[in-house]
Amino acid sequence: MTLKSFLAAGAFVAASAVAMPAMAGETLDAVRDRGELRCGVNTGLAGFSNPDSEGNWQGLDVDVCKAIAASILGDADAVSYTPLTAQQRFTALQSGEVDVLSRNTTWTLTRDTSLGLHFAPITFYDGQGFMVRKELGVESVHDLDGATVCVQPGTTTELNLADFFRANEMDFEPVVIEDFEEVNAAYFAGRCDAYTTDSSGLASVRSTAPDPTAHMILPEIISKEPLGPAVRQGDDEFFNIVKWVVYALIEAEEYGVNSENLEEMRETSENPGIKRLLGAEPGMGEHLDLEEDWAYNAIEAVGNYGEIFERNVGPDTDLGLERGINGLWTDGGLMYAMPVR
Repeated sequence: MTLKSFLAAGAFVAASAVAMPAMAGETLDAVRDRGELRCGVNTGLAGFSNPDSEGNWQGLDVDVCKAIAASILGDADAVSYTPLTAQQRFTALQSGEVDVLSRNTTWTLTRDTSLGLHFAPITFYDGQGFMVRKELGVESVHDLDGATVCVQPGTTTELNLADFFRANEMDFEPVVIEDFEEVNAAYFAGRCDAYTTDSSGLASVRSTAPDPTAHMILPEIISKEPLGPAVRQGDDEFFNIVKWVVYALIEAEEYGVNSENLEEMRETSENPGIKRLLGAEPGMGEHLDLEEDWAYNAIEAVGNYGEIFERNVGPDTDLGLERGINGLWTDGGLMYAMPVR
């Protein structure tokens, strides 16, 4: 192929792509018709999804819901939240009770391939840990041979717990309780020696203790727990929207765009990437069947990913988590957005 014919072929492909905008899927139409996004969240996990004293949901997972609603409807408050236990969450999504599940859910092969779900990009890289009362004098997971361990059923945590103790030829007695608040109460009441879940979840639970300093999270992390939102398979258009909203929040941080400077950035930036992201250069909204300010609205509502992290779970919150592997890839972390172009 000559250079001239190659360029001509490329121009045809580009023109064809422009001529085929995304088509609205069933879920997007339903969200628009009802004027509200239905979002499945945890029943109450501080820092991720938890109602405040006035019943307003807040947290990292909740902010993802708000960002999606702002992108579709231009209104971050147009969300109804459905609190779901670990065992309820997948059925609620599969049955259409919720449009999206944004509830500290681990992306695994089995869930991805057998539950009729698509997982959107990771919003929090986590790992399973253990928490104990300091008075027990335990310093390592390997000191827990013969211990009673509180755990929720229907979770990767339960499976990892059994794998870890079996691999290390240790015995344990599980105390299995479905309700999140009840398993927390069981641990604080001394019904189990240790409590295991995602390390971020342990930090959240410890922050609610009468005396958080009486509890310690053991140093070992025994699993990978990549957490992110999930949608139903079979509606690629809605999957694309959820996926690219998350990428837009991460890419905004990469560009230094935040909730305070995005108006100035949209008006004055000459960076082509920022102009595409904020809709100053049209085209990206059309591909998602959204308005051109879809990403602008999401960032305006909840900030970029770094703002979301710092506000909900960062060092200055009760959870006190460092960015670590949840930092941008340019800072040595794993957060990496596909290009908005």
